Amino acid sequence: MSDSVLDSLMPLLAGGNLQQIAGQLGVSQEQAGTAVTAAVPLLVGAMQRNASSPEGLSALAGALDRDHDGSILDDLGGFLGGGAAAGSGASILGHVLGGRQGNVASQLGRSTGMDSGQVMQLLAMLAPLVMGALGKAKRQTRADTGGLADILGGATRQVNQQAPDLMSSLSRMLDADGDGSAIDDLAGLAGAFFKK
Repeated sequence: MSDSVLDSLMPLLAGGNLQQIAGQLGVSQEQAGTAVTAAVPLLVGAMQRNASSPEGLSALAGALDRDHDGSILDDLGGFLGGGAAAGSGASILGHVLGGRQGNVASQLGRSTGMDSGQVMQLLAMLAPLVMGALGKAKRQTRADTGGLADILGGATRQVNQQAPDLMSSLSRMLDADGDGSAIDDLAGLAGAFFKK
């Protein structure tokens, strides 16, 4: 079950929902798909990093219990079209990326051909969805904080198995002083997630 967060979320971000994301960002559907395939694991990795301390894990568990039960995933089209994404997403990004937001946006932008503003908009759209998927998995498995750590670890391991170069690129992006690197194996990862 611990590997189910990405498996449950990524297919929802295909088809019409991906078209909606692309339209809001003003990019092609293919470009949006590439960016989503990088951004979701990056957000999961950032959340896992923040949850690596007992305080961080407890704070994440509390946020999931309070505000993220997974119901957001039941009407994804409504959420993406409602414009409410930006506010809650920006707040989540502030917590999980902190001062690294600019670095992450520019690195991800270089890798996907999008500008930093588009990347930040995408991350703000996706952050509540990642939290929703984590909250849903936590609720379904009745996970305590230790179980939540397993859920996060499982998702990160899944990406690492399918695209090890991507995870090392994402790790460098999350280092405040790291310079990141081009993400070159997104196509394989996109295939693994979107064709399920």
